[in-house]
Amino acid sequence: MVHLSVCIEMVYDDEPFHERVHRAADAGVDAVEFWDWREKDLDAIEAAADEAGVDVVACVAGGELTDPAAADDAVATIRESIETAADLGIPTLIATTGPDQDGLDRRTQHQNVVEVLSQVAPDAEDAGVTIALEPLNTTVDHPGYYLTTSEEGFEIVDEVGSDAVALLYDVYHQQITEGNVIDTITEHVDEIGHIHVADVPGRHEPGTGELNYANVFDAIDDADYDGYVGCEFSPTGDPDEAMAAVLEAV
Repeated sequence: MVHLSVCIEMVYDDEPFHERVHRAADAGVDAVEFWDWREKDLDAIEAAADEAGVDVVACVAGGELTDPAAADDAVATIRESIETAADLGIPTLIATTGPDQDGLDRRTQHQNVVEVLSQVAPDAEDAGVTIALEPLNTTVDHPGYYLTTSEEGFEIVDEVGSDAVALLYDVYHQQITEGNVIDTITEHVDEIGHIHVADVPGRHEPGTGELNYANVFDAIDDADYDGYVGCEFSPTGDPDEAMAAVLEAV
């Protein structure tokens, strides 16, 4: 069975932040996630989650992982996020690499990402938190971003070699960048710590674009993926109706 989480940054973006937790719960899901925790009233979110009976399952770690000159700051930033996640019972931190650095070859940047994640991996292991490294597309949404392919993402995860470091596989981003979504999820399910879904084009709810999400959700289920699938999309209309359609599809 596919377990859904709602990214309350995108699906419900028209009301006070902590109230979006209740909207997600009323839609029928039992988990929510968001982006930068430093900008949020964490006490209000925690209280809303307790009241609504939902779990907060992911937020963004922060830090620029591609610049060797910023490596110490990145390690400190991620360690702070690990502490925060552990305190709030959030099991997953989303790690983005930051930009492709001008004047640095990709091998140098790749190795710096590995080194930063290797330094914080023991902290994540001790805290029971998973760091999920996310490739993004540069064609539509994130020009200049470093990590685009799941192949390199899995290489980094393997090189770090920690159970606390995995890949965040975003179906929307990887459909734009490389396709082959079902085979990639199936073959690498043990290295995937979190999944995001949205359709292509437009980054709207599943069922509005070119992806056959009935097959994608079946493949995720058949692969025995046991993490959350985060709904990270902009609804084409009423967000409650969009979430109802996704719940129907899974």
